[in-house]
Amino acid sequence: MLKLKYSKFKLECGTDEAGRGCLAGPVTAAAVILPKSFKNEVLNDSKQLSETKREVLKPIIETQAIAFAFTHVYEDEIDKINILNASILAMQRSILQLNPKPEFIIVDGNRFKPLQDIPFKTIVKGDSKFLSIAAASVLAKTHRDAYMLKIHQEFPMYNWKQNKGYPTKEHRDAIRKYGPTKYHRKSFRLLPEQLKLEL
Repeated sequence: MLKLKYSKFKLECGTDEAGRGCLAGPVTAAAVILPKSFKNEVLNDSKQLSETKREVLKPIIETQAIAFAFTHVYEDEIDKINILNASILAMQRSILQLNPKPEFIIVDGNRFKPLQDIPFKTIVKGDSKFLSIAAASVLAKTHRDAYMLKIHQEFPMYNWKQNKGYPTKEHRDAIRKYGPTKYHRKSFRLLPEQLKLEL
């Protein structure tokens, strides 16, 4: 059973990101403040949930949260500042949109940077321990998936509606065949090195 809160503060927000390991599309983060009355038996780390369950949870979270926000950080910015900094920036931008302002931040993972004067705690596997981080992981994933579905219409040959920009064999085969698009992260190794053995 996931816990509601880490701190004693009333307005505690959880934050998480999705799409860090993708070759195309943005890294997307969300931040969520849940009320102390919030309960949900299904909510968990978004990676443990089916797409159907995530889509059911999204409006429940958005309706019941005290505040929520999400942010896309796009490929050009990822290429300039690297994926770790882009992930942290996406989380920070989401937190800054929250109204009311949170009094404490819990972050999925082990890296974050101070944001204004708000105290924070990084929690490894936080999305499977705390409801607000799990809620943020669901919103980050569903909003990112919706964006990938949209750009799939423009470049259907990469099948982003299915692979969401992750480095699947099919995605890499399409990059090999058609080359990278404007949505691909140029700082990432889009194709593994081809090794040929002379036998």
